[in-house]
Amino acid sequence: MNPAVWLFVIFAGLLALGVPVAVSLGVAAVGVVWSYQLGMDAVVAQNFYASIKSFPLLAIPFFVLAGVILKRARLADRLVRVFSMLVGRIHGGLAVVGVLTAIFWGAISGSGPATTAAVGVVLIGAMQRAGYSAPFAAAAIACSADLSIVIPPSIAFIIYGNLTSTSVSTLFIAGIVPGMVMGGFMLLAVYLISRRRGYRGSLVEEGGSTSLLRALGEASGAILAPVIILGGIYAGIFTPTEAAVVAVAYSILVSVVFYRSLTLEGLVESLVEASVLTAMIMFIVAWAGLFSWTGSVTGLIDSVASWLIGATDNPYAMVLMVAVLVLALGMVMDPISIMYLVVPILVPVIQRLDLQPIWFGVTFVSALAIGQATPPVGVNLFTAAGLVDEPVDVIAREALPLVAAAVIGLVVIALWPSLSLLLTD
Repeated sequence: MNPAVWLFVIFAGLLALGVPVAVSLGVAAVGVVWSYQLGMDAVVAQNFYASIKSFPLLAIPFFVLAGVILKRARLADRLVRVFSMLVGRIHGGLAVVGVLTAIFWGAISGSGPATTAAVGVVLIGAMQRAGYSAPFAAAAIACSADLSIVIPPSIAFIIYGNLTSTSVSTLFIAGIVPGMVMGGFMLLAVYLISRRRGYRGSLVEEGGSTSLLRALGEASGAILAPVIILGGIYAGIFTPTEAAVVAVAYSILVSVVFYRSLTLEGLVESLVEASVLTAMIMFIVAWAGLFSWTGSVTGLIDSVASWLIGATDNPYAMVLMVAVLVLALGMVMDPISIMYLVVPILVPVIQRLDLQPIWFGVTFVSALAIGQATPPVGVNLFTAAGLVDEPVDVIAREALPLVAAAVIGLVVIALWPSLSLLLTD
């Protein structure tokens, strides 16, 4: 049998048996490399190393560490207070606050599950006490946290840029407006649902402009984080990888010196947590990289790319087809695995159809983001379910209208490239 067919069959079979995606990718790749004598001794170790040695990927552990430090310093609490004072009194005020805080926190962490945990710990309990159902509260936070990989800095953009040789800095800037567009549809959805169900606004402290100014001052450390990171990248002061290091230095400075909310013990715990998260990401990256190499050598990537190119020559139809494919894969796979599985196939498609790589990348990552809140393996849903002790399927049902709102935003991004290119010109 053709080795490309075997590669796909082994991977799909292991996935169907419930084997973790990273292990399925690795076993399929190693099995084909060994069976067809593609250079077992040299190829596996060399590709394993080559997949993770890239300089742009060095930004991932630093951005993860910065997000973990700021989470432990409880900066999310301060952001919640600011947004509560601004919009908390409207219908569904706490749900709206949750969406806004998740969007802003995504500009700090770049990770959906991390944002779900940081914002959910603060808000889900408060929403329940205000009369919101626990499943809706969890779904609102989980779906809002999707935007964490669209709003820069984004781990997904770093990996996409590395795979396609596209400027990560430009991708970061390009993701700002589309992220706001998807966030706008999400805000509308939670507001309409809350109004229909009678979820009232939150009770916020009195004090007028003085209290608001004080809350802004207390949250200034969190507010300035994305400004410094993105401003430095946009101004050409540092690269995304260097920006990640700056983010860590800034997070330590703010948490230890300014807020004094992070002890030495907390810093050590942050290092341990960030190391575990980074190891998980890089484990997937390494095995998925080997799978991509094997797919290229066996002709699997060329075959699928040729089929896609033959399906349509309309760039908008192609982008929508890819978006549907990514949404479907998001139901059964994690975002990083999808990228390493699909992006190498799409590179020749982008080149052949002369697609704008920045617009295509933003649309691809936006579709990828939605998959974090779609069952059965939406990582944000599982994180939120753990916070409220509710079954994932119950939260998933509440998430459906919010996912639909995000999909509408995705279609808008796919059909109007100018939204992705607005700040890059």
